[in-house]
Amino acid sequence: MQKSRKNHQNFWQVIWSLSLITIILLQANNAIAGTLTSRINDFPNWENKPSISIAKEDLIYPDWMAGSWNVKSTLIDMVAPLAPEIVTPGFENNRKYLHQSVNFQVRFIKFEPNLNIEEISQQKLINLPIYWSTEKSYLPPEAVIADREFNGLNIGKALLGDDAILSVKIDQNNPNRQTTILRDNLELVSVITGRAREQLNSDNFITCEITQQLFQGETMIYLNEVETTTDYHHIIDENQGEIIEANQITAIYLSPQDPDYFVAGNHPVALYRYQLELLPFVEE
Repeated sequence: MQKSRKNHQNFWQVIWSLSLITIILLQANNAIAGTLTSRINDFPNWENKPSISIAKEDLIYPDWMAGSWNVKSTLIDMVAPLAPEIVTPGFENNRKYLHQSVNFQVRFIKFEPNLNIEEISQQKLINLPIYWSTEKSYLPPEAVIADREFNGLNIGKALLGDDAILSVKIDQNNPNRQTTILRDNLELVSVITGRAREQLNSDNFITCEITQQLFQGETMIYLNEVETTTDYHHIIDENQGEIIEANQITAIYLSPQDPDYFVAGNHPVALYRYQLELLPFVEE
């Protein structure tokens, strides 16, 4: 009984942790000007999901994202819009994470079309999707892309501990599908279904991404939908040099399988707001 209770608590801890920062940095397709800006400004008064495009290809980042970064993510606000009628499991317990920072490393690389799959793999830059080897690769030369498996593994370890995450794998035929294997026979499958972007200027852009998530253990299954909307600013600081600051909001939506789905509809049931700071990683 004690083991079962512990596994159940770990299950909800995993759900919360990986839902909130499954993907910290996003890039996407164009959106109607002002839509995402207004959404950021309207927080926490969100009543519906955003109207965004279907996610298809991999994500391409601005050139100034290339390289390795030390990330500090701090939870600064959390809201349960439909409380007390509907509150997600573990929401109140998550208040202990307010104003607590999580640190991890991420990296982004530039696509080099003159290199073949074997050469890139030998450099250990990233596990490339199969379609990269075809002549119809949509990626332009020097496109900046995320090392998704490296980033996902680092974020998971920072949130749950070094031994909690066994592996992070990207579907070789679909860059928008990620599978995370954890201890205690837990598995998270995340599929990005929609995304949008507003490019405000060369150093400021806003992104939005919708992800469907399936968590499953030996005796339990949980489905939900997560929106991550982020406002990024590229800054040249006199003291720190090049940095990136961001205001990130994560919204949790119920799946149609949830008994409260028809009450909540497209209204978020939990909102979490973060401050992100990215500093260039310097090897010692």
